[in-house]
Amino acid sequence: MAWDSTRSVPWQRLIRDWLLYAGIMTLVFLVLYRDEATGLLAGLFVSGPIFVVVGAVLAKFGYQRKTIKSLRAQSAAARQANVDAVPAGRVPGRAKPAPTKRTSSGPSRPSASTRRRKR
Repeated sequence: MAWDSTRSVPWQRLIRDWLLYAGIMTLVFLVLYRDEATGLLAGLFVSGPIFVVVGAVLAKFGYQRKTIKSLRAQSAAARQANVDAVPAGRVPGRAKPAPTKRTSSGPSRPSASTRRRKR
């Protein structure tokens, strides 16, 4: 897509996403790098404006990340389409395998008394 200056930028969402990321990474840095955390935290807070600017540019090009709500609706619609495609009375899944020596149609194992006599 091309740049469109009339497209809106979800500033609140971009800032909220970065704050969530910064909060989680702050905790990780404080736990893993206790002595060296100041430089890492400074780099983390410098990344905020970069994240927001890159997100705004992508929004102007037409990129919109899907929300969890839209992903759930999409998967529910796909699931419903699969249910509608299956004929009535048939369970979706693999076809039944052809019978072999090991998959007979009934109990063909000898009884316990027959097994004892063979020994």
